[in-house]
Amino acid sequence: MTTTSEDVWRLLAELATAQKETDKQLKETDLLLKEVSQQQKENAQQQKKTDKQLKELGQQIGGLGAKFGSFTEGLALPSMEKILRQSFGMEVVSPSVRVSKDGKHLEIDVLAYTNGELNTAYIVEVKSHAREESISQLKSILQRFRSFFPEHKDKKLYGILAAVHLSSELREKILQEGFYVARIHDQVFELDIPDNFQPRLY
Repeated sequence: MTTTSEDVWRLLAELATAQKETDKQLKETDLLLKEVSQQQKENAQQQKKTDKQLKELGQQIGGLGAKFGSFTEGLALPSMEKILRQSFGMEVVSPSVRVSKDGKHLEIDVLAYTNGELNTAYIVEVKSHAREESISQLKSILQRFRSFFPEHKDKKLYGILAAVHLSSELREKILQEGFYVARIHDQVFELDIPDNFQPRLY
């Protein structure tokens, strides 16, 4: 089969058309890649924006938690002070006691004590929601108390866990640990202990 010049021209024309088609497809692909790249950039920016919003929201929630905690402590103080003075004979009732010694820190929601014949101190831990770790937290404060307050080292020491929300199972555990339980009733904290309750001395 012989190839005529017409065949050559026809082949060249087809090649030229195919080349045009390839160029067109390459342009379209290039455009598509640019769009994808732009989309990825926008997604990354959106992700950054979302991350920032989530971080801000986290900080706001943290702040609310702290505010609710101090609100609970504020709510607890007048009724806890009444209990500590009237039921336990405490003379000094100090809210929000913070002490630092040798680079270590101790925070007490309410510290109450009396000298003289009674010579006793009470540490109150106030919680909006009492949990298992609330018990170990109070225990830790009681165990470290005398190293921060050597002036009270001879005092009898007791713990009270005051909570707005507290399950009956957890109440039992707190009582078994020898801690007094105080809970909210009609917006006032009241002691919630059985008649035969024996507090643990620290």
